[in-house]
Amino acid sequence: MREYSVPALVDVPASAGLADTVFTRAEERPGAVVMRRKTDAGWPVVTAAEFRDQVVEVARGLIAAGVEHGDRVALMSRTRYEWTLVDYAIWSVGAVTVPVYETSSADQVAWILADSEARAAFVELDSHEETVREAAPGLKAVWRIDGTLDAEGVPASAVDERRERVASSDLATIVYTSGTTGRPKGCRITHDNLLFTALNVLRGPLEPLFARKDPAALLFLPLAHIFARMIQVVLFEAGAVMAHTPNMKNVAPDLQDFQPTFLLGVPRVFEKVYNSAEQKAVAGGKGTIFARAVDVAVAWSRAESSGGAPLGLRLRRAVFDRLVYAKLRAATGGRLSAAVCGGSALGDRLGHFFRGVGIEVFEGYGLTETSAPCSVNMPGANKIGTVGKPLPGVTLRVGDDGEILAKGRNVFGGYWKNDAATDEVVDSGGWFHTGDIGELDADGYLRITGRKKEILVTAAGKNVAPAPLEDALRAHPLISQAMVVGDGRPFVAALITLDPEAMPAGATAEGLRTDPEVLAGIQAAVDRANLSVSKAEQIKKFAILAAADITEDSGHLTPTLKIKRNLVLRDFQKEIDDLYGGH
Repeated sequence: MREYSVPALVDVPASAGLADTVFTRAEERPGAVVMRRKTDAGWPVVTAAEFRDQVVEVARGLIAAGVEHGDRVALMSRTRYEWTLVDYAIWSVGAVTVPVYETSSADQVAWILADSEARAAFVELDSHEETVREAAPGLKAVWRIDGTLDAEGVPASAVDERRERVASSDLATIVYTSGTTGRPKGCRITHDNLLFTALNVLRGPLEPLFARKDPAALLFLPLAHIFARMIQVVLFEAGAVMAHTPNMKNVAPDLQDFQPTFLLGVPRVFEKVYNSAEQKAVAGGKGTIFARAVDVAVAWSRAESSGGAPLGLRLRRAVFDRLVYAKLRAATGGRLSAAVCGGSALGDRLGHFFRGVGIEVFEGYGLTETSAPCSVNMPGANKIGTVGKPLPGVTLRVGDDGEILAKGRNVFGGYWKNDAATDEVVDSGGWFHTGDIGELDADGYLRITGRKKEILVTAAGKNVAPAPLEDALRAHPLISQAMVVGDGRPFVAALITLDPEAMPAGATAEGLRTDPEVLAGIQAAVDRANLSVSKAEQIKKFAILAAADITEDSGHLTPTLKIKRNLVLRDFQKEIDDLYGGH
């Protein structure tokens, strides 16, 4: 199949704005719980009326500071309650939020603030404030995200007046791409882009996730990324309870305390959950039981996909549910039954494992330029190994060269002040060229097979998609990151870093790089990854780098843990050459 379309289920009026729901919900259900804030004392609730009042307070301060309709306001902070509060306050006065990753370098901050022509900025930490003030000394104001704004002389009615002027076609946010190559480009996302997508997700594929009692989700991915941002809008429009945690290292205890019904994550999150459970089982002398439990979970899920599991398999799953699966669910708070995964491929086996455990993961696909999702799997029709069908209102097409094209009201309005770059990705027919390679099956499910610009061509002329090999390697508990190389080379090889959290007590990364058992384990992971590709595409050699070599701090990963290939190729040229005998 070359093209598949799903009709829209919900329309968005021309007068609609993202902040409208804040006010209508406060009027209709003032006592409804919309948020829970993480504090030292627990997770106190925030009602619809309280959230509305806080939004109005910040919005009044913005008006008092001279922020006009259409002005850009930067927001540099970790994921926390105030991020969402400020975002909705900016939208309520018709201004435009410009997210900045809190891990951004000074040069990146300077570029984004200058390119967006931001008038003011919110920051979280002292270091953020210092960076922003140095990067953009001409900003009208720099506020602390947990501080207060002077709103004297501005009545609440002024916020209503400004909000009523907002049209769905107005710009809501400029989201800068994470920049795996070159300068980040600002994607112009409107109120309609976000609302249309969120409402059609809610009425369509993800509606069952919000049907269970007291739906709630914990946000821990950076809200500067469009994936988390879209989920923020989806949660608020759905009336689900939202909470935030700023540090992914604290996710496990926060999940137990908050007890979400579903969550969102990138594949590395689910890989870490699996690897952590496996390591804990092995350390406790229960590695064999865990391995059997994994096999049963995967087998049960695969059988369910093929018409249903036989009685014997169902009974074995029930046994392991008491021994293993229930403990895994309890570790996530006990109410978690579903998750949405995006960013890159999860891996079939991992997807089947989590479904067998009782936490079904629904993979989706999208980009910043498509306001996050283009497609997603859905409850009752989850085809593991694919990224689902197009969202309602979206059409997907596979071009003659295999590139995935998208069309719909989720597609952005172009790059900020960069028509030339826009023309490179949006053709005259309105199709957005994603740069990803994929295929549509007979039922309209999309499968991603590679990245157009990342396809390697070996010296023998063999085309190799690195992503499937890298995803398979990262599933190994010892491996933190993996990057496949081989463009113009005689064979395919890989650069690998070890996961510091998986190292034995007292071990060092340097020592483990030459440890025979570690090398054998990595070779086994390479052998498993090679099973999925042809002989010419298989990894023939690998090099283990220092653990800190490919990280976000080193500048080689984006905030969503995607490898910046051009930088890795540049900075590890010697290591790559050594794999090929120094040539």
